[in-house]
Amino acid sequence: MTDTVMTDTVIRAEELRRRYAGGFEAVRGVSFSVERGEIFALLGTNGAGKTSTVELLEGLAAPCGGRVRVFGLDPYKQRAEVRPRTGIMLQDGGFPSDLTVAETVRMWAGVTTGARPGAEVLERVGLASRSSVRIKQLSGGERRRLDLALALLGRPEVLFLDEPTTGMDPEGRRDTWELVRELRAEGTTVLLTTHYLEEAAELADRLAILHEGEPVLTGTPAEVTATRPSRIRFTLPEAVPAARLPLPLRAAADGRRVEIRTERLQESLGELLRWAHEAEVELVGLDARSASLEEAFLEIARSRRSPLSGVRTDEDERAGAR
Repeated sequence: MTDTVMTDTVIRAEELRRRYAGGFEAVRGVSFSVERGEIFALLGTNGAGKTSTVELLEGLAAPCGGRVRVFGLDPYKQRAEVRPRTGIMLQDGGFPSDLTVAETVRMWAGVTTGARPGAEVLERVGLASRSSVRIKQLSGGERRRLDLALALLGRPEVLFLDEPTTGMDPEGRRDTWELVRELRAEGTTVLLTTHYLEEAAELADRLAILHEGEPVLTGTPAEVTATRPSRIRFTLPEAVPAARLPLPLRAAADGRRVEIRTERLQESLGELLRWAHEAEVELVGLDARSASLEEAFLEIARSRRSPLSGVRTDEDERAGAR
């Protein structure tokens, strides 16, 4: 008997743990859920445990602790029921280099339940004109498009994307973003890992930041950036020292260049502008903005940085499993 439940929660991870040979624990108590039709991003530096976590969700390995459910099913023990409803885009598909694009799609379609026409999926990822080209002649970005095409062949309800736009040029990356948005609009649930923080900010409805296998923050991009202060930057005239700034606004200054960090951007900016007006001071290069996802991510990484000897890459994790 399964514990399938009719719910909008499609993926649920509860205190997931994964340990490799030698005792290295790559995933340490990760919990989150993904709702139907949502784009959820997993972020983290190399070795944070992103790929190790996604492989548990995909059913490629069993967790050492905790529980994972996809469609209310165990994706490892009940793989035969879960796999036909999911699409998986790995970091590297590893396809035979002498096959053409069309041959590769036909081969993959032969082992895919309910595969859609190959021409249709190649058109959708922008590879229709490259169908007769051999894999070894494709660019890195084109190979990623082919990986995505194969993940879409079975019309998946849940799509796992591991670093989907690595190697793509800016145009290809934007085209892929648009395709992912279209898939969400059609009802597909997407879980992606990415090193491109702009990608996460553009696509994700919600995200989780992992560090050394542990969850640090989970929420919408806006909620995550709201945990970090906004900043105001400007340059003061030579005759105006930073000490003349209103006391609450005094901040780090490098010569005449000033940076103010604040939890109340509108109030602080208003106070600064009133002071500048009354003191007849020109604030050269004035720039005020809320924290970006990149700033929030980098601050988390810096605050939790480990000694070099403790840093591991995703490749190290996989090597430890062999």
